[in-house]
Amino acid sequence: MSRTKRLRSAVHEYLDEQGEANTAQIYEHINNRFRWGATMSQLGNILARDVRFKKSGFDNSRFGDGIRTRVCVWQLAAC
Repeated sequence: MSRTKRLRSAVHEYLDEQGEANTAQIYEHINNRFRWGATMSQLGNILARDVRFKKSGFDNSRFGDGIRTRVCVWQLAAC
């Protein structure tokens, strides 16, 4: 956990402020906030493996070219 401690706490703060957000929104926030940012793999592992975060559903999006994407929506888990 020590390698991603700052990222985990930043994601926790962001979800505490927003209530819930999808993976793409969290990824954009982290990479705008920190100079070094994070990869999508790092972020996915943080969200999936930390017990403080809970998947609350999915968000289906469609881009202009008709490309559909499905991203997870996350929120803080009730401890």
